[in-house]
Amino acid sequence: MYGAETWTLRAADQKYLESFAMWCWRRMEKIIWTDNVRNEEVLLRVNEQRNILHEIRKRKANWIGHILRRNCLLKQVIEGKIKGEMEVARRRGRRHKKLLDDLKDRGGYSHLKEEALDRTIWRHRFGGGFGPVVSQNNE
Repeated sequence: MYGAETWTLRAADQKYLESFAMWCWRRMEKIIWTDNVRNEEVLLRVNEQRNILHEIRKRKANWIGHILRRNCLLKQVIEGKIKGEMEVARRRGRRHKKLLDDLKDRGGYSHLKEEALDRTIWRHRFGGGFGPVVSQNNE
């Protein structure tokens, strides 16, 4: 997961990461696909939870907080303050996912910027705010 802080995760990417993590757990437990063992059972055997996306979101929040506290070129790029010409053309389909989209549900960019200035508030808000994904089956 080197550099995962800068990834923009689409739904398909999240699915691939989760399935890769499950593949790793299955390989460690020597479970082959013909055994028909559910993912929840594999997680119980290894005493783990699905937390790869949780870890990526936590790292991204820490990294963005670090960037927003500094006055650097990357902060200007994130804020869109770099001058330049861009060809404007209508693109078909869905808009591209951006770096801050994972954190936007937390109150908008200006609110994120204000919170990033105080590390204790930032760590309290984002340090443990993204809980691991645990699926509950009601069978």
